[in-house]
Amino acid sequence: MGSLRLVLGPKWRTARTRLRQGRASGGRTKALVLGSVAGLFWLAVFGVLYRVLAYFRGVQEIGPLLAGKLLGIVLLSFLSILLLSNVITALSSFFLAKDLDLLVSAPLDWLDLYLAKLGETVVHSSWMVALMAVPIFAAYGVVYDGGWLFAPLVLAVFVPLLVVPAVVGSAMTLVLVNAFPARRTRDLLSVITIAAAGILVLLFRIIRPEQLARPEGFRDLLDFITVLRTPTSPFLPSEWAADAVMGYLTGRFDWLGLGLLWTTAGGVVVLGAVLHARLYGTGFTKAQEGAQRFVRGRLWPRLFRPVEPFLSVAKREFVVKDIKLFFRDATQWSQLILLGVLVIIYLFNIRALPLFTGEQVPFFFVTLVSFLNLGLAGFVLAAIAARFIFPAVSLEGRQMWLLRSSPLDLRALLWSKYWTGTIPLLGLALVITVFTNLLLQTTGFMMALSVGTIVLLTLAIAALALGFGALYPQFETENAAQIPTSFGGLVFMMTTIALLAGVIVLEAVPVFEYLQAVRRGDPVTIGWPMLVAFGAVAALCAAATVIPLRIGLKRMEVFEF
Repeated sequence: MGSLRLVLGPKWRTARTRLRQGRASGGRTKALVLGSVAGLFWLAVFGVLYRVLAYFRGVQEIGPLLAGKLLGIVLLSFLSILLLSNVITALSSFFLAKDLDLLVSAPLDWLDLYLAKLGETVVHSSWMVALMAVPIFAAYGVVYDGGWLFAPLVLAVFVPLLVVPAVVGSAMTLVLVNAFPARRTRDLLSVITIAAAGILVLLFRIIRPEQLARPEGFRDLLDFITVLRTPTSPFLPSEWAADAVMGYLTGRFDWLGLGLLWTTAGGVVVLGAVLHARLYGTGFTKAQEGAQRFVRGRLWPRLFRPVEPFLSVAKREFVVKDIKLFFRDATQWSQLILLGVLVIIYLFNIRALPLFTGEQVPFFFVTLVSFLNLGLAGFVLAAIAARFIFPAVSLEGRQMWLLRSSPLDLRALLWSKYWTGTIPLLGLALVITVFTNLLLQTTGFMMALSVGTIVLLTLAIAALALGFGALYPQFETENAAQIPTSFGGLVFMMTTIALLAGVIVLEAVPVFEYLQAVRRGDPVTIGWPMLVAFGAVAALCAAATVIPLRIGLKRMEVFEF
């Protein structure tokens, strides 16, 4: 335990030093902004869940069953998210971290190293899920009168729920790294992605949410109650945690669930330590091999040959460099697979809307869904930009000083990063917008409005992401996935949401004029209210495109290292 404190001590002192430096450099303002946003988010989640649970509690017999089933589904979702997150995080913590060269060569007990890195993995991969769980459990405690013992019970239930997926994810990473070297993670992450897809499919089949959404599909109420009483996943820790929490809230607490959680957590930690003792040395040795060159040869010069007359040498080389670095980093390009899955799910959800099945839905509501879908698509694009465009400047790392001291133009660097991220994002935006409008069977006016607006929004969102990324860089980060969750990423998302809200409010005027004309049976004409609204949207998006890029360029010119 003494050596374990020595390993964790630098991490703790570094965190305290950064906290003091943040307070000295305006960190109180950042903390206030972060606290305000987190508080509003918690209030929103708490409010929605409170209304749902209050309604459930008012339903005799099946109300507590519905509440327990909902909690089980939420915890099962948390468990799957934590498992995938821990697999990726363990790769960096156990094999690619910068302090491993010193720790592995030091006279340090292997168990202390394992526990230290396991704790680091738990913190980095679970903090967001833990924050999300706060308003959820708070709503359950308030609605069902949990009392002052409810908070310690939730803590006792939630801690092993975080530990189990961390140990399992670390063990999976350890086994895979011994089969595929850590720095040649192309095959490794391909296996992880396939496993993730299988887990998600299995998750949805185990939950069977369609049965709960359509109780009329059951023969009688008894069958419906039987399904509610049947455990969703009786052999998973999420079900044990849900049973322990709901048993306490309903006055039928059973120590079995809590005992299963802690004994399972202790057992998997022991098994994970044994696996670590046997395989970590070999895996860490393989992790020291050089990275595989995924992008090489003459392919990229041939791809850029058609646009060479339009690009200067510096801009072309910057673009090629960014694309090569993107595909060499498996933690970056592998997310394109998950992005494709999310887009398919997004389109499937739009297709599943009951707009053209059963009773005919009025034209007004179809148009309203299409218009509001524009804001939802913009939010999806903002999340993607936060993950891929916002970290672009930070990923330059310490080599930014070399670019600044060289005769290369920083405008060319910023230009290349902007268009390298914007063009794929624009293609994705058009795919989402066109296909969703086709699925919603919108008119030509709404199609033109959606396509034109999403083009302007994409240009502005990409500029905001790059500008805020340059304004709040993180050159010392060890994991690109941690950059979007920083203070700068939060400010970018808040600004983007404000931009989306402004565009939706401005375009509500022409959409209202269009609906009025259709209702009266008049031809749709572009009058001065529409022209003013469209002009205001264009001006707003243009300002959101130009101003962040200029601010980002000025910030890059004064970077200090």
